[in-house]
Amino acid sequence: MIAFLPAALIGLAFHDKIKEYLFTPITVAIALILGGIAILLIEKMPLKGKTVSVDAMTQKQAWQIGFAQAIALIPGVSRSGATILGGMLFGLNRHTATEFSFFLAIPIMFAATGYDLLKNWQLLSVHDLPMFAVGFVTAFVSALIAIKFLLRFVASHSFKIFAWYRIALGLIVIWYFQ
Repeated sequence: MIAFLPAALIGLAFHDKIKEYLFTPITVAIALILGGIAILLIEKMPLKGKTVSVDAMTQKQAWQIGFAQAIALIPGVSRSGATILGGMLFGLNRHTATEFSFFLAIPIMFAATGYDLLKNWQLLSVHDLPMFAVGFVTAFVSALIAIKFLLRFVASHSFKIFAWYRIALGLIVIWYFQ
């Protein structure tokens, strides 16, 4: 729960400003490129993740990863990327950082969805409920499949492929919107 607090509090405080000023294609493109560079740099670091399970994490590590997650409030910054890389920087091994990132997604995504629903409740009707239910179930099942794949992938691969994808996509977005 500690790791949830930084992003929740910062997101609550700056939600409107973030939506107003940072939701632009160029901001997203720059965040994609910088995130890709961060992945490449962190992958080159001689990190020795000593924390090998979520249960062995310290409160300090959870708090630090929570602040890493808050960086993902910037559009184009991957929430899972920020928390996985943050976890690796703060002493978690690759598998534990990835696993914790997905556990951490649950409260932050529920909170963000709930906040947007509360702010925009007047736009919803009873007829929207089946659509939300189908969307929720589909997203949940897709996430479980993605998590299973990613946990297997990180056991024997680096994140460099994601870095190059982010850099290429960021450059394409800049080219398209210039």
